[in-house]
Amino acid sequence: MTHPQEKHPKKTLDELTSTMHIHPDDYSAFTSPNRAKSLSYALAGWLYMLRHQKNTRIMTAATLVVFGVAFWLGVEPLGWALLVVTITIVWMAEFLNAAVEAVVNLASPEYHPMAKVSKDVAAAAVLLGAVASVLVGLLVLGPPLLAKLGL
Repeated sequence: MTHPQEKHPKKTLDELTSTMHIHPDDYSAFTSPNRAKSLSYALAGWLYMLRHQKNTRIMTAATLVVFGVAFWLGVEPLGWALLVVTITIVWMAEFLNAAVEAVVNLASPEYHPMAKVSKDVAAAAVLLGAVASVLVGLLVLGPPLLAKLGL
């Protein structure tokens, strides 16, 4: 006899695979079949971020400064990889934060505590990525900068 809360393996497998059987075209007013068009939508989103999200403009300046300093210091390829990945994570978090804010604003035009939670958590993801990025930047750029300055 099985415990009432134990799941049958077939049911668990069905739950795990159920999402993959949902076809997006059945629930979306529009799905782009054209990869070039999809790329243009992504670039439009990036341009939107640059124009309307001031943090993205600050991130652009910070990214250029970090890359310039890394180039000046002659950072090794592994250091470059770490910088690129961590900076990209921050950019991605900022983009997702803006998307969450847009969806929440659309779904909940009036104040709602759960809308606040959603926005605050998305913003916290950006903060977490930014803190990690600063730490990685200090670890990668700090030693060669100190050496270059003779300290």
